[in-house]
Amino acid sequence: MDWLAPTLAVLGLGGMVLALVSGPLERWVPVSEPLVALAVGVLVGPAALGLVRLEQELVDVLLLEGSRVLLAASVMAAALRYPWERLRGLLRPTALLLAGVMPLAALATAASALVLAVPISLALLVGACLAPTDPVLAAAVVNGEPAARTLPHRVRALLTLESGANDGLGVVLVAVLVAVVLPAQGVGHALGLVAWEVGAGVAIGALLGWLAGLGLSHADRHDDVGEGPELVYTLLLAVGVLGVARTVEAAGVLAVFVAGLAYNRFAQSSPREKQDAVDEGVNKYAVLPLVAVLGVVLPWETWAGWGWRAVVFAALVLLVRRLPFLLALHRPLGVAPHQAGFMGLFGPMGVSALFYLAHARHEGVDDPALWGAVTLVVAVSVVVFGVTGAPGRKTYARRYGHEGDREERPAPSG
Repeated sequence: MDWLAPTLAVLGLGGMVLALVSGPLERWVPVSEPLVALAVGVLVGPAALGLVRLEQELVDVLLLEGSRVLLAASVMAAALRYPWERLRGLLRPTALLLAGVMPLAALATAASALVLAVPISLALLVGACLAPTDPVLAAAVVNGEPAARTLPHRVRALLTLESGANDGLGVVLVAVLVAVVLPAQGVGHALGLVAWEVGAGVAIGALLGWLAGLGLSHADRHDDVGEGPELVYTLLLAVGVLGVARTVEAAGVLAVFVAGLAYNRFAQSSPREKQDAVDEGVNKYAVLPLVAVLGVVLPWETWAGWGWRAVVFAALVLLVRRLPFLLALHRPLGVAPHQAGFMGLFGPMGVSALFYLAHARHEGVDDPALWGAVTLVVAVSVVVFGVTGAPGRKTYARRYGHEGDREERPAPSG
């Protein structure tokens, strides 16, 4: 256990320093905090200074459980970001994003992975891991005053709902393809397990979210809860729902998102602005140690062995994973073509992809090509979105104006 103390020290203190300098950092160098954390991980890891070395078994546990908790907190925030009345009209386009765009994204990514000369079954699993839009990194795109001023509500809300809800379909895709890669498990058996995980997750989330909303409303009516406890109430709800769901082997992250929606529907009051500040802090800074761990363990030798194929693969994923499908479906989604283009380009891959990668490894898929492909795209995604996020919003505002300040209008149908 000699690794534990220095690892915690480097990751924890490094995250604190990033939080303290985030304001000046954004003014001096327009890059995201996750990008800096990734660079710090590379610097202190075996590829540079060698201050931190992590065994693969420990890394698998850190990525699986750390990403699970982060996703739970993030999807809870996504479910609560907008009042329920503003979300109901977005259910149909969100379903289209989940049932239409996400499977197409998985297939496009899998086709791109064939450049790496991996088996088709493994390429499909790579596509499933990378298809979901990451709710943690997506929050950096759609949250905050600059995003609210620049981007229309519909675009921000669709990205938020999609990234929060895609765990349900993601679980199905990854579980089935793990069974394909490991035929001994059987696809039928995998589908049965997934049906239980999804069904039980939805039921647990709906019940506990409903009870939490009713309980808080009752306490508010009797002035039994202060603003401080109310601010952490939903974080405690996320942890509790995650624990219950995992106890019965249900889809924990999906259960938390459903609980957040149910709570949003039935809770009569919530200090939303201050809650948003708490959620933004969790999304922005709690992810940094996990991204730093990724920087420590990046498989440089695997990537070097792929050579030019690695570059082509990463570029293809960024270009074809979402953009063509969002542009083709802009009318059913109710957004203008340039808004669909923004959604197609800014659908980052991060914590959710690491979660599915760690889950696949936990189930027995330990092929180094899976680890290399997914970590490559996640690292590239962190770099690309870390560099282009703020400039991209500014360019969007210069070209299309501050759409967030305007009254929402339906997208043109012609």
